[in-house]
Amino acid sequence: MFDHVVISVGDYAASKAFFEQALAPLGVEVVAENQLGVELCRPDGVSSLCIRLEPVADHPHLHLAFTAENRQQVEAFHLAALAAGGKDNGAPGLRPEYHANYDAAFVIGPDGHNIEAVCHEHEA
Repeated sequence: MFDHVVISVGDYAASKAFFEQALAPLGVEVVAENQLGVELCRPDGVSSLCIRLEPVADHPHLHLAFTAENRQQVEAFHLAALAAGGKDNGAPGLRPEYHANYDAAFVIGPDGHNIEAVCHEHEA
């Protein structure tokens, strides 16, 4: 269901340390850290928690990314979310800055949260 969840925090170092220690017994560890922040998940997992290095003022504090099985589902999500009253925050398409097959669409939901559908698969 979830591909990843992104949260903004007030104290990046403290939050990173907290989640690393608290989630270690569940097999969760840091799998990536870059200019955006840190990503934690199980080494064999497909869902992750991302903590932003710095809160972004023009983005909501919560970012929910749902797994799409294919690129057609990404497009269908975007159309359905807009029809349901969501505001466009990124049309369906490849986001090569994440990886070569990262196909996603973004909308802002009624409470201001950034909602994403993402497919990581090669185009069929």
